Amino acid sequence: MTNSAEKNKIHWQAVRQAAQFISPYRLQVLYSLIALLFTAAVMLSLGQGIRLLIDQGFATQSKELLGQYVTIFLLLVVALATGTFTRYYWVTWLGERVIADIRSAVFNHLIYLHPGFFEANRSLEIQSRLTADLTLLQTVIGSSVSFALRNLIMMVGGIVWLFLTNVKLASLVVVCVPLVVVPILIYGKRVRQLSRQSQDKIAVVGAYVGEILGQIKTVQAYNHQLIDQQRFQAQVEEAFEVAKKRTQQRAFLITLVITLVMSAIGLMLWVGGIDVIEGQISSGELAAFVFYSIIVGSAVASISEVIGELQRAAGAAERTLELLQTANLIQSPDNPLPLPQVLGNISIEQLSFAYSSRPEVLAIDQLTLTIKAGETLALVGPSGAGKSTLFDLLLRFFDVQFGSIKLEGIDIRQLNLFDLRRCFAFVSQNPALFFGTIKDNLRYGRPDATDEEIQNAAQAAYAHHFITQLPQGYDTHLGDAGLGLSGGQKQRLAIARALLTDAPILLLDEATSALDAQSEYWVQQALQQLMRNRTTLIIAHRLATVQSADRIAVMNHGHLEALGTHSELLQSSPLYAQLAMLQLQSN
Repeated sequence: MTNSAEKNKIHWQAVRQAAQFISPYRLQVLYSLIALLFTAAVMLSLGQGIRLLIDQGFATQSKELLGQYVTIFLLLVVALATGTFTRYYWVTWLGERVIADIRSAVFNHLIYLHPGFFEANRSLEIQSRLTADLTLLQTVIGSSVSFALRNLIMMVGGIVWLFLTNVKLASLVVVCVPLVVVPILIYGKRVRQLSRQSQDKIAVVGAYVGEILGQIKTVQAYNHQLIDQQRFQAQVEEAFEVAKKRTQQRAFLITLVITLVMSAIGLMLWVGGIDVIEGQISSGELAAFVFYSIIVGSAVASISEVIGELQRAAGAAERTLELLQTANLIQSPDNPLPLPQVLGNISIEQLSFAYSSRPEVLAIDQLTLTIKAGETLALVGPSGAGKSTLFDLLLRFFDVQFGSIKLEGIDIRQLNLFDLRRCFAFVSQNPALFFGTIKDNLRYGRPDATDEEIQNAAQAAYAHHFITQLPQGYDTHLGDAGLGLSGGQKQRLAIARALLTDAPILLLDEATSALDAQSEYWVQQALQQLMRNRTTLIIAHRLATVQSADRIAVMNHGHLEALGTHSELLQSSPLYAQLAMLQLQSN
């Protein structure tokens, strides 16, 4: 299959998939089509109204007949206005409803996709697909398609009335139709390709803006504004160049169509005018014929323009619906095993794993480790040792390639994902807080928690005092990512959230490394509450944290290099002794 054929296949797959979202609203589509046909019929009837008005009203010099035909004409106008209102309402409703469904479907699919997908795809570009691309698609579904169908009906109906009015003149108009359709077919393909490129460039621009504004403090701290201005300008210019090419193609297409259509109407007026002079047709017939000719010409010209919009929408649909076609690599098994009571026993056997972006490098290499229920195990080692990767594998953000991880004796790949992840509470070095109130953030892992339970968790995490000092207390709104709170306050909120979740296994990833001494003290107090009666895995560098652990696992390049207590490892592990010495020197 050629590359062009593959692109066409993808294009039509996107169109068919978009059409599936319309199918549940067949009744609304029917309403729209009835209103569309009604308005087209009324519009075409106006031509006959004009003929009667001229031949029976003006030509007869009868005021009575003139009044009757003007009344008929006005009634047709009222009917046209009523039908247009109905058509506009249902078509617009349909566009808004379908796009809302597509947005929900894409988001619902994305939120379950494996995290590896988001490492390979920029989240801000995905956001652009859900906003800018779907806005364009909404305009097409809610307007352009209706407009195109209306003009198609008007064109066909107009041609029929042209032949009913005058066969000779109608033949002149019909000869010009292929001259208009051919350039539409030729340039439509070019417009579609350029539209897809244009949407891609715009998405890149949007992603760059989001990235820079999201890191604005870093940008300004390094005086990087001028470089970012230049880079952004270059991306904007690239998007503009593609848009310019697309606009040139569409403009040429529209100009060509209008020229051909109006030339045909001019030729028809000349031939028709001679027939009126020679008495072969009446003035009313010629006026009606001109009316239908203009309708047909305008319809063809409009269709050619709408096709450009449809091509752009097809490109947008492809980009957005590609997300729906992305396979989720991490899913629950078809027949998951029931999870027994989870005490926190974890068994890691001959575990090996490499990221898909660098398959030749093992992030974890033949790791075997057993963690007992209620035990606190610290993971130490240099950067790149595989500590954070192990957390990702425990939560099954990625699947192991060799070996296994077992929870209470069951391979985690045989468990329901929701059941598995419900067993873990995760507190990271940079805790994730969301836009909303403090109460909303604490309730994130347990939506049914009562206000009393929330307050108890906050007190246990030593967060209640500072929360009550805020203007609205637990109802205080946080900015993006907890903007406005200190690092220690964010950590204590994350710990309170983990306490409220009440999971049997706790994962702590450098939870105190970025804090000052006072903040670290309070966070350590909160962590002691959180770790009580839980199996805890800690990624840590600070000796205070490491020394309190039951055991310490020393990792290096994905290997388990040593395992024991602090005092044992100082004697048996040169790497651990070196890490401890560096820690003491840095203090």
